[in-house]
Amino acid sequence: MRVCDYVNIVSEKFSAEPLSYGHGTDNAHDEATFLVYAKLKLDFNTKESACRIVSEIEIDQIDTLVQIRIKDRVPVAYLVGRAWFAGKEFICDDRALIPRSPIAELIQNEFAGVFDFVPEQILDLCCGGGCIGIAAAIEYSHAKVEMVDVSEEALALSQENVTLHELDSRIKTYRSDLFTEVTNKFDLILTNPPYVSSEEYGTLPMEYDHEPQLGLISEDRGLALPISILKNAEGFLTDNGVLILEVGYSHRALSERLYDIPLLWLELGMGGEGVLAITKTELARYKARFV
Repeated sequence: MRVCDYVNIVSEKFSAEPLSYGHGTDNAHDEATFLVYAKLKLDFNTKESACRIVSEIEIDQIDTLVQIRIKDRVPVAYLVGRAWFAGKEFICDDRALIPRSPIAELIQNEFAGVFDFVPEQILDLCCGGGCIGIAAAIEYSHAKVEMVDVSEEALALSQENVTLHELDSRIKTYRSDLFTEVTNKFDLILTNPPYVSSEEYGTLPMEYDHEPQLGLISEDRGLALPISILKNAEGFLTDNGVLILEVGYSHRALSERLYDIPLLWLELGMGGEGVLAITKTELARYKARFV
């Protein structure tokens, strides 16, 4: 059986089940493609991959993963141990969230329309598995990057990804509860912190149960950590520095809370929502409102 035909069979199985897609794909066919191609270690972009013959042994192995995906609702990225972010491959497991931030698009576009300088010092705050900081280091090849997280498990995964991309000389990883252990100042701070409220978390599809809660939940309607970052980031930015903060669908709650601040929500062409940019000057000006 050809790969393309087998993908269609898996896609039909996924379509027949109440699965949720939100971890790198948004439909059954893309999910099936991800699973089959990643498990077989095929190039997603060549016709040769689609025409390759899948052996019976390989079908049996993948069918087992298909059943786990359906029965236990485990996201495919965890099943194959791989994920892609900003066009790059990353090691992926349940020590951290599955990479899916729309900040990838901003990095690949070099933050066009957001700022016009080349950052030399970058901080990835709440780095998880490290995809944002690593993608930034690849895009800005002369930049030094620090990546911090409160989770030792996530940091171990991020370090594996740093080594995978041979960036040990330019990226430093260490444990910090937000800014508590950070000492340097940065031209650019990138952060995708937990922003899901406890109430919202209880309504999420089963797939999200496999991700670490520490990477998802924030108190105070999901705003506790984002507000803390806004309050404290100023002290860790250079004079012309910029904070890029993702809060996803909690952006409505944040806009309501900070109704009198002209927050700059960035336009995203590849999907996603709730990413803002704010300068050091603006953070200082409105600091008293970040409560």
